[in-house]
Amino acid sequence: MYAHLRTDHAGEVGAVCIYQGVLRFARDPVLRAFAEHHLATEQNHLRLISGWLPVAQHSRLLPLWQVAGFLTGALPALFGPKAVYATIEAVETFVNHHYEEQILALARQIELRNLRQTLLDCQADEVAHRDEAAAASRGFSQSGWMLRAWCAMVGAGSKAAVTLIRHI
Repeated sequence: MYAHLRTDHAGEVGAVCIYQGVLRFARDPVLRAFAEHHLATEQNHLRLISGWLPVAQHSRLLPLWQVAGFLTGALPALFGPKAVYATIEAVETFVNHHYEEQILALARQIELRNLRQTLLDCQADEVAHRDEAAAASRGFSQSGWMLRAWCAMVGAGSKAAVTLIRHI
């Protein structure tokens, strides 16, 4: 159980840092409001997951995830709202699947129903973030190959991070 919660915790730390990176460089008021709202949600998720995971079980690589998260938000923010929304959609698509795997596994463990509900609540927020980002990006022209490559790299990096965090 701790290995999965470790990935959730590190992921929420990274998510907080993503929105901090966006806010550091974004100037668009609509994007800033989007990031501020989502930052508050991710901070709440981090508080909830931290309540389930003893400090001794936190990933030893948290400083790396903080830097990676900040850059995942800051770099697209330098290119504008379209890049940020596409990045958030890519991240949250991965997170939705990640939470879904855990939720399904916990369905058979009645003694962990409160943890399962916590993950369901977090997942619902993450899906809402994904959908909000997708809706916001519809107002922009078609994505270029660089943005599509960036989003593919973000998704692959998220998957690789989860695999690594389970063990460290």
